[in-house]
Amino acid sequence: MSMKNKFMNFLPARKLFSLFSSDIAIDLGTANTVVYARSRGIILNEPSVVAVRANTNEVLAAGTKAKEMLGKTPESIIACRPMRDGVIANFELTESMLRYFIRAVHDNRRTLVSPRMVIGLPSGVTQVEKRAVEECAKQAGAREVYPIMEPMAAAIGAGLPVQEPAASMVVDIGGGTTEVAVISLKDVVFCQSVRVGGDEMDRSIVSYVKRKYNLLIGERTAEQIKIAIGAALLNPEIEKLFLLVKGRDLVTGVPKTIKMSGPEVHEALLETIANIVDVVRIALESTPPELSSDLVDRGIVMTGGGSMLRGLDLLLSKETGLPVRVADDPLFCVVKGAGRVVEELDNYKDMLMK
Repeated sequence: MSMKNKFMNFLPARKLFSLFSSDIAIDLGTANTVVYARSRGIILNEPSVVAVRANTNEVLAAGTKAKEMLGKTPESIIACRPMRDGVIANFELTESMLRYFIRAVHDNRRTLVSPRMVIGLPSGVTQVEKRAVEECAKQAGAREVYPIMEPMAAAIGAGLPVQEPAASMVVDIGGGTTEVAVISLKDVVFCQSVRVGGDEMDRSIVSYVKRKYNLLIGERTAEQIKIAIGAALLNPEIEKLFLLVKGRDLVTGVPKTIKMSGPEVHEALLETIANIVDVVRIALESTPPELSSDLVDRGIVMTGGGSMLRGLDLLLSKETGLPVRVADDPLFCVVKGAGRVVEELDNYKDMLMK
């Protein structure tokens, strides 16, 4: 028997698989898909957008290239977001997008065995939606799929002591959902999820501009407005900000440019921000008193792209009376947490979704 065959027989099956497969963690978000490969770190960060040929469903582009096509395609090409509110809206397109990303990840690294995948899912996901994501991942090439609650993954990625008998509170504001979770002893004590996030903020800006200026803009333009001059709290600096916004005049039907100010964007976002604050209040009211006392010292940690809105941490602190901070690299907390699970799967199996 050759040395190679002796080596193969000596290794347990699981260890053997791990040698030849590149296990990955995926944050399959409404706005962005981020991929973490074991021992390699974050290797892909692309918008969750796919462009396909209308007749054949052939994937033409995914990620940044596909996002540039949104709202600009002819009838022969469909460019869309296959994820809505943190769950799959179009199964076939999500599978095509995932397969495209996985192929891009493994382009220069051939593997003999299909990878295991840890995928972050919203805590409010139904069993049908959970099964759809698992099936989609397997169709895209996964050997085994391990779903983990996004707030749990975010807490791990933010470096919170989730294994200790003390409360850690995380507010994860993604593109489609906002999730607030209180975590202690490797499990979620209380979790509240609402389908309100960065995309809802964009839609609020679209509605505001349409109502006030009779101007039609796209969600991509609204996102740019939110990033450039959006704020949860007004201050003298925000009041001086403005942005030239281009769209289509609904009265004349011709292109038009308006000047939009920081206070106007703040007004447009008020209702969405109020919904996020309400969810945090509900979570605090539902937290057991012994854990509530921990939060007085530890405070709240914010993750997700939505947490980067100017002044949102200050507003939450003002409304709750607790210290609030935005995690380092808030966009990547979920995928970093899922990545740690991939690296030490046996140690973190208790934290996976049942």
